[in-house]
Amino acid sequence: GGTVVVNGGVVVTSLIVDKGCEACAPFPRDIMKWTEGIYRDAFSQMIDSTQFALRDHDYVFQDRKVGGNAQSIVKDKWIHHTSFLWDFDEADMRYLTLPEKRPEYRGDRSHDDFLAKLGALSGVDAGEGALKLA
Repeated sequence: GGTVVVNGGVVVTSLIVDKGCEACAPFPRDIMKWTEGIYRDAFSQMIDSTQFALRDHDYVFQDRKVGGNAQSIVKDKWIHHTSFLWDFDEADMRYLTLPEKRPEYRGDRSHDDFLAKLGALSGVDAGEGALKLA
């Protein structure tokens, strides 16, 4: 996985789901596709959600990353954790290097060219955005 700089502009979500949930099989790809639909619906109030998608393991708006994920699947439950990039200080990106292993769609783009702020796209601040996603 990647490194995340977490500050007041990152909206963190976690879905804890019983493995018996009929809406989603407890497997990584199934979970990712299912949550893509959930978040696309949630974002429809804020952005052109037709531009929101799952690409590799990232949530993107057009071709820029707006969220990263982690999952854990255990005996009777699974958790899907996302860090949405609502607002961030570009200066904080200096702590992040271009990872050796990265998705093909990223290419060699710098963080400035690869990441997008959901707050700027939506006109909604992080606090209000978190409430809308709840």
